[in-house]
Amino acid sequence: MAAYGLYSHIQSNRRRSFVLLAGLFLLIYVLVYAGALVAAALSINADLNTLLQIAWIDLIQAAPFATVGTLLWIVIAYYFHQSMIDAITGGREVQRTDEPRLYNLVENLCISRGIATPKLKVIDSDALNAFATGMNAKQYSITVTSGLLNRLNDAEIESVLGHELTHIRNGDVRMMVIAVVIAGVVSFFVELVFRLWFYNGLSFRGSRSDDRRGGGAGAAILIAIGLLVVAYILSFVIRLALSRSREFLADAGSVELTKNPDAMISALRKIEGRGELPGATSAVMEMCVDNPRAGFGELFDTHPSVDKRVAALVKFAGGHDPGPIALPPPGDDAADEAAPAGPWSDQTAGETSIPPLSPSGAPDNPAGSGGPWSNPQPGSAPVADPAPQPRPWGPHGDN
Repeated sequence: MAAYGLYSHIQSNRRRSFVLLAGLFLLIYVLVYAGALVAAALSINADLNTLLQIAWIDLIQAAPFATVGTLLWIVIAYYFHQSMIDAITGGREVQRTDEPRLYNLVENLCISRGIATPKLKVIDSDALNAFATGMNAKQYSITVTSGLLNRLNDAEIESVLGHELTHIRNGDVRMMVIAVVIAGVVSFFVELVFRLWFYNGLSFRGSRSDDRRGGGAGAAILIAIGLLVVAYILSFVIRLALSRSREFLADAGSVELTKNPDAMISALRKIEGRGELPGATSAVMEMCVDNPRAGFGELFDTHPSVDKRVAALVKFAGGHDPGPIALPPPGDDAADEAAPAGPWSDQTAGETSIPPLSPSGAPDNPAGSGGPWSNPQPGSAPVADPAPQPRPWGPHGDN
């Protein structure tokens, strides 16, 4: 499993990245063909074969423009995807002076494995989550929420950072960004075609005479709808086909970096059910440590359940599962109040305090509480010396 995670998985992700890019262009051509078929069906009264041939000719003519548009989209996503994600999530870049604790933790991990230190960003949110982004070493960054920094201890934060660094090292981040680009392009084209279809459909519905409604228009439109639906489903399946094993491997990689499986388990238990980022799209949530959004059981989940991830860590890494961890609401100081006070801490009402000192430097003891060397209180009876106790070699009295 370790060899697979370090070598085979990285090579597999590189191959998948190229396949995904090739699949992106194929899906775009399918969408263009579907749009051309709809346009032909709405504007020309002909049989189905004629409409299919016309749509094919339109595809060949439009292919260069579709290719250039797709390449432009990829270039924009390559250079500006982080800015777009930050605009959605509200992430802000932080420096060492802003978050020294976070910087020290990630630098220690990077130095131990010879990894370039990524940029660090923080989202001001009570949610507990983190994700990594970037297409190359200069762009890689790890984003964490302020809630995660406030509610996880150093060992747990270190395990989360190790999880994201493993995603970067294994190439998962690059592949996920490409998948997000594919989903965005396909969604844009599908929405564009449907908008043009409904707009032209309404206009042609009123202008065409009854004798032009026959032919193969109905069948052509059904075929176009089927192509659009298939392309949209494929773009969704592509994101699911990225293999949920990447999360198991990232958890294992974090344990390899930190040598602390219990911290990874504890972090997952605390993050469980508390990772929803307000306003984040589904594409962003798919890149997070945990995606609490689910539907239809686990069929369309992009992440394995926390229970399965913890079970894998317990089985293969020797960790211990504490079970679901209850956390106080954000901003609750109950945990701080429950911390035991030290001898020099500020005493609260009702707690025993150190007796005040007298001007002579001795504690002012209340009556009756003086020790054997304390000064007798005014008006009190002198304390009699206790009767001597016989010792083995001392005097034993008269016989």
